[in-house]
Amino acid sequence: MRVGVRGRAVRWITFGAIAFGSLFLIVGLVLTGVSVSFLSGAKHARGTVVALEWREDHSGSRRKRAHDGPVAYPVVAFTSADGERRTFRSSFGSNPPSYEKGEHVEVLYDAGSPDDARIKGFASLWLLPLIFGGIGLVFAGVGTTVALVTRRRSR
Repeated sequence: MRVGVRGRAVRWITFGAIAFGSLFLIVGLVLTGVSVSFLSGAKHARGTVVALEWREDHSGSRRKRAHDGPVAYPVVAFTSADGERRTFRSSFGSNPPSYEKGEHVEVLYDAGSPDDARIKGFASLWLLPLIFGGIGLVFAGVGTTVALVTRRRSR
């Protein structure tokens, strides 16, 4: 059986899609494991948003889009189980802000390292695993489907 240049290109593109998807799927699973591990030992505390830290969004693109602009990251204060007052800046920001100054939030933190704290919410716990896992599933699924269809056609 003779495979032309087009057939080889399809194979390489298919292989690339499966490899890219698999890598993203693995990263998504690792991030899910990190979130599950964090949740399994996390302590709960009541926190208060004490400030909104505005930062410019540096998404890597040099082109300015209409919705580009500063992003608000909530700064949260809480008291850990050892009685010490702690403050952290959330790693997820948004515009418009998801939280208001003075708003009460539930905080999850690592008892062994209380500075490792997060707001209990979907974005801080599950957004990255969902994004990476979803992209991985799409690329690996499309690549696998194309590989199976082209294999059937070549028989």
